Amino acid sequence: MGNCPATRDSGRRLFLSLALCCSMSLGAAAQETPAYPILPVEQRVSDLISRMTLEEKVAQLLGTWQNPDSRQDQSHMFVDEQGVFLPDRAAVLLKHGMGEVSRPSEHRGPREMAEFTNTLQKWMKENTRLGIPVLFHEECLHGHVAPKGTSYPQAIALASTWDPGLVHDVFSATAAEVRARGAQQCLAPVLDLARDPRWGRTEETYGEDPYLVSRIGVAAVEGFQGNGLFIDSSHVIATLKHFAVHGQPEGGTNVAPGNYSERVVREYFLKPFQVGVEEGHAQSVMASYNEIDGIPSHANQHLLTDILRQEWDFNGIVVSDYFGIDDLRALHHVAANSADAAKMALEAGVDVELPAADAYHSLVGQVRDGRIAESTLDRSVARVLREKFLTGLFDNPYVDPGYAEKITNSPEHQQLALQAAREAIILLKNQNNLLPLDKAKYKRIAVIGPNAADLHLGGYSNNPGRGVSVLQGIKDKVGANAEVLYSLGCKITETPPDWDADKVILGDPALNAKRIQDAVKVAQKADVAILVLGGNEQTSREAWATNHPGDRDNLDLLGNQDDLAKAILATGKPVVVFLLHGRPNSINYIAESVPAILEGWYLGQEGGTAAADVLFGDHNPGGKLPITVPRSVGQLPDYYYQKPSAKREYLGTTTKPLYPFGWGLSYSTFKYEHLRLSSESIGTAGQVKVSVDITNTSKVRGDEVVQLYIRDEVSSVTRPVKELRGFRRITLAPGETRTVEFGVGPSELSFLNREMHRVVEPGSFKIMVGGNSDDLIDTTLNVVGKP
Repeated sequence: MGNCPATRDSGRRLFLSLALCCSMSLGAAAQETPAYPILPVEQRVSDLISRMTLEEKVAQLLGTWQNPDSRQDQSHMFVDEQGVFLPDRAAVLLKHGMGEVSRPSEHRGPREMAEFTNTLQKWMKENTRLGIPVLFHEECLHGHVAPKGTSYPQAIALASTWDPGLVHDVFSATAAEVRARGAQQCLAPVLDLARDPRWGRTEETYGEDPYLVSRIGVAAVEGFQGNGLFIDSSHVIATLKHFAVHGQPEGGTNVAPGNYSERVVREYFLKPFQVGVEEGHAQSVMASYNEIDGIPSHANQHLLTDILRQEWDFNGIVVSDYFGIDDLRALHHVAANSADAAKMALEAGVDVELPAADAYHSLVGQVRDGRIAESTLDRSVARVLREKFLTGLFDNPYVDPGYAEKITNSPEHQQLALQAAREAIILLKNQNNLLPLDKAKYKRIAVIGPNAADLHLGGYSNNPGRGVSVLQGIKDKVGANAEVLYSLGCKITETPPDWDADKVILGDPALNAKRIQDAVKVAQKADVAILVLGGNEQTSREAWATNHPGDRDNLDLLGNQDDLAKAILATGKPVVVFLLHGRPNSINYIAESVPAILEGWYLGQEGGTAAADVLFGDHNPGGKLPITVPRSVGQLPDYYYQKPSAKREYLGTTTKPLYPFGWGLSYSTFKYEHLRLSSESIGTAGQVKVSVDITNTSKVRGDEVVQLYIRDEVSSVTRPVKELRGFRRITLAPGETRTVEFGVGPSELSFLNREMHRVVEPGSFKIMVGGNSDDLIDTTLNVVGKP
């Protein structure tokens, strides 16, 4: 069935009708489905709750994961081993309804998923007493994580574009694919601040800076959800995660405590989430696995209720991270049993247990026994039902399987993935302008390295059904005009780069020595060598269990890759390094010795084409680092917005990173000048316009990301040495000059004072502008108080 036209009717933006539910032919079990007049959503929710039994209410707070490979008790399955729906099992397991179904895309293509979601929605409508539809959710970190779903560059690569408009388009396209297949919620974006690159989930983030993460995050939320309160048939609910303080765990190990002061938590870690709620109007938030000050997030009422709902007026749903409620018992030991964990989580503000109900089944008995107030239960039920109304599920829960096939990984989405990959690539070094490579000059090209021949998508990926490796991209680019030679060079892991596999065997030094010898022979035959190095999906990933590691205590390249680089450089041939990985690595030798270095992170399914476009000059790189690249783990934490006392020099070395935040070169060159303010002084509530002229001083059209930083010169509470407060990605023709303007006011200048009130204090502020966080021109703004 196609999507109901009513979901696109402008009248639906004011009210939702359940007339469709009433007019359908219903099974005997669904005859009590309420027939609503045209009523506001809140009234419908209230009326529906008044009709529900206790068991039906609790069912709305439960998730189910119908994946036979999951750890879920198989007695909770209502599909067979091939994923075929079993009505007899559903009659037992779903008789009271269901809140959410986790990841129906697993093992299903676009048509198969659409048919499955239609089948289940039809069964729920016709065979449950109230006919309440289910909410399906999917993983969507950098595209729909589903068979054939378009795979865009990894999250950290999307942040490297510094292009919120592009990010909006990526997640709008992702939402359209997800919704076409029958799901209504995405568990993304990740708004954690990546302040420790040892953490294996660094690649899932938008980097280290709260302002950049906020702006990219809002773009993602608006791409997912569209505009306005109601979420139409081409958009989905966005889920902000992981709330909160998840990105700088103790020791850099996943789910470790995030024990920071309330000031640090509020000024930095919470800021992207606050903006995502207040400006982006995200309709869902996921609690994080970690603890803050001894309180696990899934049991943290201050975090999930006092701050999120009372301070920020969040009115959506809070979902658990997968098995996060059970972790209150099994990991954190703050609950004696599953029932206690359920009580803690519900009362703290977790509305839905994902991916499947382990603890929340106990809520029926706990309400009956008086341990939990039914009003507490009703509060969460109302939130879940509200989301089902806002997404139009009561109007029309069905989708068109043919359209799902048509839109999934469509030519338009492939082109968008290519654009995103091109914009994400960062030029770290280009000594003597080795890049771009001249196709007329280099007739034999050696492509060498463990990441050259395979498609690397990073974590939270599936098989998109197509993809271009760097090796293939180069072959396609040069065609018959040059000979492309290939050698593996070394292996990062002897095991395949399988993100899901528990077993990891690092590259064998003896075997790698032989592989390096073979690579040298290949390089000697070539005019230029392109080394594709970095990490893989086993060396940087979510460490979801003790037997599934993904964090590191060292940031050097694994698998003898430095040895490979040394050997290839020793041939005397020009060498380019292209990095593909999930975290910044300490590439000290390469940074010093290799003349040209490109950073790609993971570039998505079209990454090889984008890499070749940049290598040979058909696209001018303009990406910028969203995270600092350290020289070693000894420099951590290395995020750029340190306090003035933080970075005294080390004995015999330096505190300066390899590459600073915001760094990125171009085949063009740019000049910054004439930094000026519309007024040299403003009041504490005032606004000032900051203007700067940027000129492309080269003969090549190129992109530059203009970055604005501030520094409060004297403050009652110590402030960072600089903080990003604006950015703009622009394209300049050769010789072109453009004036870029930023607004600076209370939102940019304020901070939490000693009494934890947000204020703008009178005094001098340094206003800095440039192409990265180090190379800046500056002027001074005076903020004056009342006389």
